Amino acid sequence: MENKTISRTLRLFSQLMELHEVNQFKIRSVANAAFKVDKLPFKLAGKTTAEMEKIDGVGKSLAGKITELLETGAIAEMQDLRHNTPEGVIEMLHIKGIGPKKIGIIWHELGIETIGELYYACNENRLIEAKGFGLKTQEEIAKAIDFRMAGNGKFLYAQIEDQAGVVIQLIRDTLPGALVEFAGDYRRGCEVISELSVVIGSRDPDIAMQALQQLDVIKNINVDHHHINGELDSGLMIDLICVSKADYFKTLFLQTGNDQHVDAILERIAGPLDSPTSEQIIYQKAGLEYLAPELREGDAWLEKAEQNTLPHLITRFDLKGTLHNHSTWSDGVNTLEEMALYCRDEMKLEYLGISDHSKTAVYAKGLSIERVLQQHEEIDHLNKKLENFHIFKGIESDILGDGALDYPDEILARFDFIVASVHSNLKMSEEKATARLIKAIENPYTTMLGHPTGRLLLSRAGYPIDYKKVIDACAANNVVIEVNSNPLRLDLDWRWHQYALDKGVWLSINPDAHRNEGFHDMQFGVLVARKGGLSKERCLNAQSLADIKNFFEQQKAKR
Repeated sequence: MENKTISRTLRLFSQLMELHEVNQFKIRSVANAAFKVDKLPFKLAGKTTAEMEKIDGVGKSLAGKITELLETGAIAEMQDLRHNTPEGVIEMLHIKGIGPKKIGIIWHELGIETIGELYYACNENRLIEAKGFGLKTQEEIAKAIDFRMAGNGKFLYAQIEDQAGVVIQLIRDTLPGALVEFAGDYRRGCEVISELSVVIGSRDPDIAMQALQQLDVIKNINVDHHHINGELDSGLMIDLICVSKADYFKTLFLQTGNDQHVDAILERIAGPLDSPTSEQIIYQKAGLEYLAPELREGDAWLEKAEQNTLPHLITRFDLKGTLHNHSTWSDGVNTLEEMALYCRDEMKLEYLGISDHSKTAVYAKGLSIERVLQQHEEIDHLNKKLENFHIFKGIESDILGDGALDYPDEILARFDFIVASVHSNLKMSEEKATARLIKAIENPYTTMLGHPTGRLLLSRAGYPIDYKKVIDACAANNVVIEVNSNPLRLDLDWRWHQYALDKGVWLSINPDAHRNEGFHDMQFGVLVARKGGLSKERCLNAQSLADIKNFFEQQKAKR
């Protein structure tokens, strides 16, 4: 075993001891030994315990630990600490900028056990409330996690949106007159992207290829026929496909849909595609209505396309309001009034549903019953003050382990709407998780099921549920299902939207905003809702103020 391996092991040992608040003197002695061992001019392997005891910074106790490591490959005391530490917490030790002391606070005080949960907590502005943290530290941690996630070669759609826009504009500026469009996963609006594909149609592809190879934003370029492969500074892989203008729409079609979709369309076309002048013509030749890029996943939509019954997909401009948002009453950054004015004046919306955290969410300053009543007084005041806008009284009520909501009925009855969500005890079997959700759904005060699986993309799988049973329960109890628009969540998964819609369930595209800028996340919810085939007619917050008031009143009347 090399000295560097021994040093790294001792360093992790000291960090684990600090996480578990072992004696400070012992922590310092192990950390110091890790540093000394790394600098030794000779190998420790082969030395006796007695010889190691004489080394400066090692001593008798640590010499025994090193001997144990060399002989068995592990240190028993360290293994015990590791066994009692969640793997995700150990992974946090590798994040640049936060040491064991801060990670201990994140773990013990905030209950965060994975890097994904930590990233989401930064997004929710939760870290600045913890001792020793501030806004700057929170931002630095989020950036460090961004960098770490990029190293995996996969990116959230939202993470690459800005750089994708820069790249395509640069290509258009470089090749004026060329036809340029995204293709692949990005054009289909997939939630996770591993490669950015761009199709370019040029009058002279060879000259265009030469010009594209000079773009400074693309590194490690490799040219293969009409493809230019490389990567961006972020580590995102990029593929530029340069063809003649005559082949542009054919290539764009072939490079956009997934393989199953493209094959299914080509099977319906007799003869070659030749040189279509639009993608619409390709679908016409296949006897189908044009399918938007978001729907080009497999053959699920072909029957409706054949019957000309495809949904008119929702757009960002169809949204009239926003539900599920957090203010300074819990863990948000902006006040109620600031959020209302931003929604009205910047987002051009008609209403805001405020749903701060409920009393169980102590980590997020969840509202006690007294504070609920105080918040309602402020909402009443603002609704009298604000013109052409309305604030609805909501709450994000925690679904407890047994499926109950965490307020008594007389308090639940005071809200206009209630978002029921799971935030704790996520390690459940499918049977337990499903039963827990269904009990909450059957509560007559539940209006909406929030982020149904609790997933965090690229970092935490959602708890397993029987989707059909949960959706069927929502249909039976007239409960709306949220499409949480936070780029880490995008939950309910779009693959289940159509099942829910076919059952008559309403969906609601919510930003889960914790600051004014968070309202813009609704665009990502719209994108996955389009993939799921959602139209404005079945989206709750695409309803006008008058219609949604009526919806809430009807729900209250049924209790």
